[in-house]
Amino acid sequence: MSQYPLYSAAEFRRRAQNQSGGPVDLAWRDHGDHALNPDNILHVEGLKLRDAAVLVPVIDDGDDANVIFTLRTSTLRKHSGQIAFPGGAIDPEDASPEMAAVREAGEEIGLADVFIEPVARLPFYLAATGFRITPILAVVKPGFELALNPTEVDDAFQVPLSFLMDPGHHATDTMVWNGVERHFYRMPYGARMIWGITAGIVRTLYERLYS
Repeated sequence: MSQYPLYSAAEFRRRAQNQSGGPVDLAWRDHGDHALNPDNILHVEGLKLRDAAVLVPVIDDGDDANVIFTLRTSTLRKHSGQIAFPGGAIDPEDASPEMAAVREAGEEIGLADVFIEPVARLPFYLAATGFRITPILAVVKPGFELALNPTEVDDAFQVPLSFLMDPGHHATDTMVWNGVERHFYRMPYGARMIWGITAGIVRTLYERLYS
C-alpha cells in the first residue's frame, strides 16, 4: 500500500511510473475513446499524422492535486474554443515529446520549465484531425505564475485530480463527424465541458493509473 494520499502529486507520480495496461507505444487502441470506436482504428492508422505532444500538468499542492487545463481561443484553426491541455506539434528542434510539451506550456500559458517535472508518458492519442499525440504526465511545483498567450489561450483553470479520476464523472455521448458516428467521453465541471481529445486523454489516465 502506498504511503501517499490517493490523489496527491506524489501518488500520481508513483502510479505514472508504474502504470498498468501494457507498453505505452502499443496500448493506445485499448484505451479512452479509441476503445469506444474500434471500427475507426484502421481509418485513423491509415492517415498521415503529424507528431504532437501535450502536457498533463498535475500541481503538487496537497492531498488533492489539481490539473491545469486551457480554453483555446475561438480564432484557432483546429479545436478552437475547446478545453485542452497545453501542447502542440513537435518541432524539428525538439529533442523529445517531453521537450515539446514543456516548450508549448511555456509558449501558451507561461508555465516556466523550472517548475515542470515530466514523469511518464501515456499511450498515443491518434486524432482524426491529423495528429499523433503523446501525452506527457508531469508534476508541477507550486509557486509558478501563468501568463496566457492571447492568440492561443482565452483562459487557464484547474480541476481537482480526484474529480477527474472519478469514473462517475465520465459520461459518454455520440455525434456524427464526417458522416461517421463517433462515441466520445465528456466530463462536465461546473460551467466547463471537457470533451473530445482532452477527455479521451483523461479517461486513458484513469484507466492506466486509477481504475
